[in-house]
Amino acid sequence: MSMTLDDTRALAQAIRAEVSKAIIGQEQAIEHLLIALVSRGHVLLEGPPGTAKTFMAQCFSRATGLDFGRIQFTPDLLPGDILGSNLFNFQTSQFTLTRGPIFCDLLLADEINRTPPKTQAALLEAMQERRVTLDGETHNLGAQFMVVATQNPIENQGVYPLPEAQLDRFAFKLLVPYPSLEEEARIVERFGNSSGPPRAEDFGIVAVADAARIAQAQDALKGVTLAREIIDYTVRLVRATRDHAEIASGASPRAAVVLANSARARAALQGRDYVIPDDVKALATATLRHRLLLSPAAEIEGRQIEDLVATLVEQTEAPR
Repeated sequence: MSMTLDDTRALAQAIRAEVSKAIIGQEQAIEHLLIALVSRGHVLLEGPPGTAKTFMAQCFSRATGLDFGRIQFTPDLLPGDILGSNLFNFQTSQFTLTRGPIFCDLLLADEINRTPPKTQAALLEAMQERRVTLDGETHNLGAQFMVVATQNPIENQGVYPLPEAQLDRFAFKLLVPYPSLEEEARIVERFGNSSGPPRAEDFGIVAVADAARIAQAQDALKGVTLAREIIDYTVRLVRATRDHAEIASGASPRAAVVLANSARARAALQGRDYVIPDDVKALATATLRHRLLLSPAAEIEGRQIEDLVATLVEQTEAPR
């Protein structure tokens, strides 16, 4: 059974309502998670410890009904701990695949930057092609495979920078800030009387979707029109990052594709079957901030990537 764009919007609203039962604030992060889910993208959440990054991913997984897997990244983690391995079975005299935690629909890569780049690279094929290769044999992960990774700011101790090839595979990088005074008071009010760590099921979060429904929502995006003027605008915006004097490394063509697909998803979740320039503008920062490198001079001057992206959005002429 196919799903209309109205059905897709209603499904997103239902997932949003379930997650909001436990998560206070963070509306923008939840919205980007929904957009990434529908457009088949991966999300990187960055913020200081204790800002509910992991808990938000758990609540989101429970609401979507997707098969959930989790990897706690540590300095001694090995690629085999993520992918699995072929072990010899002495009873059958054959090698048997022992699947790692990556074999799931929604993978929480918790504190992904606490493991060395060699282990982080185990995710590259999975994130790009949704499959893994073990001992020359390819294993599919499924069309709904999605990585939600969390990381602590690079200023924290014991963290490694993510390889550029891996960063480019994330559709969005979202900054999870400390809550406002009012939100923090509500958090303490909600969680301060409980004993032990919070769990999604304790807040009545139920699955309002499943893998089949998510796949139908993703297919429904085919009904969203991406006009040639919007394509040209998206490409000009991304190409502008390669010519800016304060940006040492600009965004790749993959960034333009991701930005266009994400804009289609945002349009669908807002009840439109066509993309407008505001869809591209609203997602530009989250799509580009982790793909750009500041020039040494800009770093010395304390420039921020977000400010440069905002300037480029303002300077790039949008179609009327």
